[in-house]
Amino acid sequence: MSKPFYITTPIYYPSGNPHIGHCYTTVACDSIARYRRMQGYDVMFLTGTDEHGQKIEEKAAEKGITPKQYVDQVVEVFKKLWKYMNISYDRYIRTTDSYHVETVQKIFKQLYDKGYIYKGEYSGKYCTPCESFWTESQLDENGCCPECHREVREAREEAYFFKMSPFADRIEKLLTETDYLQPKTRAVELVNNFIRPGLEDLCVSRTSFKWGIPVTFDEKHVVYVWIDALSNYISALGYLNDSYSDYDKFWPADVHMVAKDIMRFHAIIWPAMLMALELPLPKHLAVHGWITFNGQKMSKSLGNVVDPFVLGERYGCDPIRYHILREMALGADSSFSNEIMINRINSDLANGLGNLVSRTVAMADKYFGSVLPTEREAGEFDDELIGEALALRAKVDACMDETRLNNALAEIFTLVSRANKYIDETAPWVLGKDPDKKARLASVLYNLLETIRIISTLLCPFMPSTMPLVWEQIGAAEADVTYENAGKFGVLPENVTVHKGNIIFPRIDVEKEIDELNAIIAGSKEKSEPEQQAEVQPLAEEIGIEDFAKVDLRVAKVLSCEKVKKAKKLLCMQLDDGLGGRQIVSGIAQWYSPEDLIGKKIVIVANLKPAVLCGVESQGMLCAADAPDGSASVIFPDQSLPCGTKLR
Repeated sequence: MSKPFYITTPIYYPSGNPHIGHCYTTVACDSIARYRRMQGYDVMFLTGTDEHGQKIEEKAAEKGITPKQYVDQVVEVFKKLWKYMNISYDRYIRTTDSYHVETVQKIFKQLYDKGYIYKGEYSGKYCTPCESFWTESQLDENGCCPECHREVREAREEAYFFKMSPFADRIEKLLTETDYLQPKTRAVELVNNFIRPGLEDLCVSRTSFKWGIPVTFDEKHVVYVWIDALSNYISALGYLNDSYSDYDKFWPADVHMVAKDIMRFHAIIWPAMLMALELPLPKHLAVHGWITFNGQKMSKSLGNVVDPFVLGERYGCDPIRYHILREMALGADSSFSNEIMINRINSDLANGLGNLVSRTVAMADKYFGSVLPTEREAGEFDDELIGEALALRAKVDACMDETRLNNALAEIFTLVSRANKYIDETAPWVLGKDPDKKARLASVLYNLLETIRIISTLLCPFMPSTMPLVWEQIGAAEADVTYENAGKFGVLPENVTVHKGNIIFPRIDVEKEIDELNAIIAGSKEKSEPEQQAEVQPLAEEIGIEDFAKVDLRVAKVLSCEKVKKAKKLLCMQLDDGLGGRQIVSGIAQWYSPEDLIGKKIVIVANLKPAVLCGVESQGMLCAADAPDGSASVIFPDQSLPCGTKLR
């Protein structure tokens, strides 16, 4: 009997059409689910939509329709996108589903009966877009929501509250003494910012709007978002309802994957709820960053949405899946631009994998009429290639176990590069000219085909639409491309027959494509909106080249970063500057979190006289630009430049 594996995305809030920023979590979970199925697990992959709340009620009213009609429309778009992106979810939950409503009402009543929920009055700051209450001390330096930095409003209403303090010690141990949350830096951030200052009780009902699940014993209240939304992970398995019967099989979840803006709810509130219900905790919470656009979180309200349907129509879903998975390191943000995406497609997929497949198949077709002879002759470089191919599955397994999908793909494409190098080392085009070298040539091509088989098998969970096209060209049968066979070499028949076909990943004309794509995303091929311009400041007094030469600009890598105590705007960074290391302090904390910078290379003024800021010495200055919205945009140089490189 196969072992169960349960993986979930958060349920998405249908306040507008999805964009490429929505895709990462779902594509990542889909890739993990497919990989586990390939390994033989019995997988339950859950996604869905969180459909209640004041914002939905307001948007529906603006359109003159009911909230249910509104969410029905948006859910269809989400489902269309997941189909378009080849998402293989096993169950799709909507918080308007009757079985979920039943479960939430029973959970609320249980928590009330246990004494963990009590009635009180809420008075404080409320952010409608985030559906979050905040205390005065939690607001940002402008008095706005600390999550989205939009205005909050005063709110006062009768509400039920969930007691959080009884679980503070257990949650702190969960975050600090176990691997429940990864990356660990996020756990430290939550403990320092929310638990050690004292967990405040959580508002869990509302009376100021009606679009929600009624509290059964007090129907003027509706259940507030987080008890409603978080319960989906167990209601979808049949907990406290009769619609499904999978709870005992799949709970606790093996992986919850969420973006950093909702990690607090999944790392603190959700465990507290489960502890109160005396239920097992999930095994692993993986927190990823945002896909950013020009340094900002991708958001429709900021006008920087990139339409995945547009991208998919031009390139197919697999290159888009590959790009967003390859660019995102767990815990860090990933910068999106048309140029980064197209260059990644060209370098890895067209020049790398696509070139490897087309060269190998074309040579087998040219020199052997598509059918390899069975006579073989081993030679130099074979053992190294075969050894790396046989080691690949274990490397990818290790990365997948730690939800480091970008590293898994990096390992796979390291073998792609090695195989292309093997072609250059063995020079099949030279062997093909010598009749006495046919056996050697056959070995070279067979080794390449086998390597491609292993590569494409392990890539299939990430790019499920394209890999079957590769298998067809290299002559691999369905039985050849299993997880078990990905750990073997010599699976293809000795007289394997290749089938020359179309180029798998055509190379893209970068300059032309960027122009066209930018015009489409801007809304028109003929006339795109003018680029947002910053207010132009007058030039400073002219200087000579000798004055400029006095400024020493260097590339440095951020080794660690933390907020400066009692200074909301300051970050303190420890740097590898190639000169022995240094510390600098920068006033960018309102736009960048420490995790956004750790591991990144930046530009610093290295010979600036040290200064003390809020009691912390700064040995230089970070270079940043003034963005049009008034924020600071850190200047990130080419990340391949060595630390200490001088700019000129």
